[in-house]
Amino acid sequence: MTDLQVIQLSGNTIGVEASRALAEVLKTKKSLKQALLSDIFTGRLLSEIPLALKALCDAFEQVDLIELDLSDNAFGPAGAQPLIDFLSNTKTLQILRLNNNGLGIGGGKMIAQALQASADKAKSEKRSSPLHTIICGRNRLEDGSSEFLARAFASHGTLQTVRMPQNGIRPDGIRTIVDGLKSCKNLRHLDLQDNTFTAKGSNALASALKSWPHLETLNISDCLLSKKGAVSIAKSLHQGDNKKIRELLMQYNEIQADAVEILAQAIQSHLNLLEKIELNGNKFDEEAAEVELLRGALAKWDHDDALDELDDMEDVSDEESEDELEEAVEEARQQEPTTKLNKAEEDDLINKMKNTHI
Repeated sequence: MTDLQVIQLSGNTIGVEASRALAEVLKTKKSLKQALLSDIFTGRLLSEIPLALKALCDAFEQVDLIELDLSDNAFGPAGAQPLIDFLSNTKTLQILRLNNNGLGIGGGKMIAQALQASADKAKSEKRSSPLHTIICGRNRLEDGSSEFLARAFASHGTLQTVRMPQNGIRPDGIRTIVDGLKSCKNLRHLDLQDNTFTAKGSNALASALKSWPHLETLNISDCLLSKKGAVSIAKSLHQGDNKKIRELLMQYNEIQADAVEILAQAIQSHLNLLEKIELNGNKFDEEAAEVELLRGALAKWDHDDALDELDDMEDVSDEESEDELEEAVEEARQQEPTTKLNKAEEDDLINKMKNTHI
């Protein structure tokens, strides 16, 4: 099978010896383009996984791989280490999927630094980075890895899809991430669902939106945008720099009627491609005049069914100030167990977990 282009082993469980044997074969498959390896280490010792990954990644360095999917493998920071050489040296990788790997801050930093090295090499060789898609959700990356990731994103500058939901990123981290993504002028899909923005992060996103004229999907549901933050984002969308948006997902965000009115005006004016908008779980009456304006604006472009069901709205009378929201977020952050580890602590944790099954 000399023309093998895709290998898909998702849902299997692969040990060290099997990985090494597989790697010996794969490195000879010069036409290999996709390695779809999600959920391949169930029941394996954590000490096995880095060795298995190292064998596979060494093989991938011998071919022109376009897509690597290692999602749903809970290998943590220990599993990030074997990816470094491949990610640093690849000249062909376009799509990287690392969803639900338990990377934590340490693993996130390692991946980011490898991506940075790849971008630096591309620049030194006067070629464009091929990387256009990064999916890295459910990894507890938090604020601690945001600076490294933002720098890598900016250095590549070629990203079109970035999906980082459910990572425990707080407002400062969000601000850092979106600032880095400003350099990605062809960004089309941004998913930061279920992180925490408040007004600080929302204002940063609002400022960044004009950098992405090709943006088609924006998912910021469950992000605690706040009243002021939602208005800031709505005003930015009203400016007309994001006319290609097709999906705008903003559920459960403390959004109030004033932001809805601005969104309605933006849709009426120029968001004629918007075919899906989700606003359920926010803080306005589903029968408010602003909602009717929104429905009318959508109907103008024959998108009568674009708005989701508003059947789980918050009590409009339940007011909470912006300062109170910020204080609640900071209090929650302080009460969370920290995952910030220095290098020695990370190494010690990895050693302690070597006999742990996942």
